Order: sequence, then C-alpha cells, then structure tokens
Amino acid sequence: MLASACVSLASLVASAPAAANQALAQKNACMACHTVDKKLVGPAYADVAKKYAGQADAQAQLVKSIKAGGSGKWGPVPMPAQAALSDADAATLAAWILAGAK
Repeated sequence: MLASACVSLASLVASAPAAANQALAQKNACMACHTVDKKLVGPAYADVAKKYAGQADAQAQLVKSIKAGGSGKWGPVPMPAQAALSDADAATLAAWILAGAK
C-alpha cells in the first residue's frame, strides 16, 4: 500500500512541472496558435520537438525563435516576436516544447 502511494505521489510530482509549463504557455498566449499534438495556426509542439531532435543547440535556437519571432520555417504565417517574455520563461518554454510539451 505504501509503495502504491509513493508511485502515485511520484507521478503527481513529475506532472507538476509539465502543468506549470503549459500554464506558462497559456498565460503568454502561445496556445492561441499552437497545440501539443496538431497544427493550429503554428506547428504542433510535438512537430517542433521532432524537427529539433538531436540538435545540440536546439534549446538556444528555439529560445531565439520564441523571443525574436520569425517566418518561413513552418509556412507563410509568421510567428510574432515575444520580446517581453523573460529569458528564463523563454528557456522554460523551449525546454518544455523540446520534451514534447509533456
């Protein structure tokens, strides 16, 4: 019984950062254009994670794209710059996205 409670608690603790990161994405209106698993206006976070998989500088590239915006990487719709987003929040979002937004 104790082992079962520990496993349940561990899964809650592990999911807490993911929920906090999704809340950060929602707070900053990222979820208005992106979803975790399907294209909306912008690419799905799962597709972003696949595109950057295995790249040593993936997080730095994604932070730069988040902060500066851009166009042409995912089609004709440009991503607006998120210059007001703190570097720490941009890094948190980038790490979450690269982990599959889980």
